[in-house]
Amino acid sequence: MKKLTLLLALVFVTIISTQAQTESTLKRIVENNELRVGMSGNQPPYTMTSKSGELIGYEVDLATLLAEAMGVKLKLIKLPFNDLLTTLEKGDVDVVMSGMTMTPERNMKALFVGPYMVSGKSILTKTDTLLALEKQLQDDPAGVSLVALKGSTSEDFVKAVMPDANLTLANDYDEAVELVLNDKVVVMVADIEICAVTILRNPEKNLATLEYPMTIEPIGMAINANDFLLENVISNYFESLEMVGALAGLELIWFENGAWLFDIE
Repeated sequence: MKKLTLLLALVFVTIISTQAQTESTLKRIVENNELRVGMSGNQPPYTMTSKSGELIGYEVDLATLLAEAMGVKLKLIKLPFNDLLTTLEKGDVDVVMSGMTMTPERNMKALFVGPYMVSGKSILTKTDTLLALEKQLQDDPAGVSLVALKGSTSEDFVKAVMPDANLTLANDYDEAVELVLNDKVVVMVADIEICAVTILRNPEKNLATLEYPMTIEPIGMAINANDFLLENVISNYFESLEMVGALAGLELIWFENGAWLFDIE
């Protein structure tokens, strides 16, 4: 009987704790009149840093529209990609928007709202290397040197598909691209949009990527695992933004029109 009473007490405490956490983030946003969004600031065209040091990109604009729709101020917090979900769990940001794929593993740590974009894995390499790469992958995959973003699905992809390959993990895409340009690695594995943007930013570097992605990956916003009220609010706003054509407009600006390239290094 005592064990049953203790078990019921633990269940009750868990329910109360979950309810408190569920209400806390949305309540904090409303009371402080502020939405804190964590992003890497180094994943073009999702999020990147302009020449003036300002964060710009598809997800920056989407976060701005969301904050305006909620009637609160927007605070963007720049963090290394690998630290984003940990920072979210600690409550130091309210949501994460950083080209983040909605995976089962991440869904065990956070709720995801979306997807608001669908991406997929590709590779970035030098054009003359691309021609010989397929044969090298068949003959000696362990001898292929690759780089991927630490903590990303690109890292998971390489480890799953090419477990014997020589994989280097980079803290950001600038570091990863430099490794390719300086022939420290042969291939960078990343979302196809990031590979395409890197080629546009380096037209004289003789870089190449795939025509079609190797995977299909839904991109969404991460929020704390028990923030069901916040999830409901944001889902409703995202659906409204899609209905009025706002998401399509942002896709046109950031994925089809390359005028923003002049704003970054």
